[in-house]
Amino acid sequence: MPRPRKKRSVYCPPFFSDFKPAGIRGSKLESLWLALDEFEAIRLADFLGMDHAEAADQMDISRSTFSRLAERARYKMAQFLIEGRHLRIDGGDVHFRGNLIRCQSCQHMFNSAFDLALEKCPSCGSSNLMDMANAYGHGDCCLNYHHRK
Repeated sequence: MPRPRKKRSVYCPPFFSDFKPAGIRGSKLESLWLALDEFEAIRLADFLGMDHAEAADQMDISRSTFSRLAERARYKMAQFLIEGRHLRIDGGDVHFRGNLIRCQSCQHMFNSAFDLALEKCPSCGSSNLMDMANAYGHGDCCLNYHHRK
């Protein structure tokens, strides 16, 4: 029997999660799903330029697991670019270390700690805020996870 899959640590939810080629309706395209942990692997290795050992440490997984994850994510990114698919970022067994908040009034996005209660947008002062981690189905479980660590 395989051991249970370990939750991967992700810095925060992505700013954008839905991409498609211009000029083609999304309904006409085949969807391609990039899991949140695959997104994080691309962010750490390719965007931030971390080596695999350092990035694996950030995600709380082994280096070999990180390498397989990054390889799978890069293959999906290549499919998206070459085949012109509809790319969606969602899913995976992850815990966010931080949160992303979007103001529904001015569309300003900003990072926030889970234990910080934000009531107003720092840009416009509106209280119409959207918790992006909750939009990905993560809420109290992540808050409790971070307090235990």
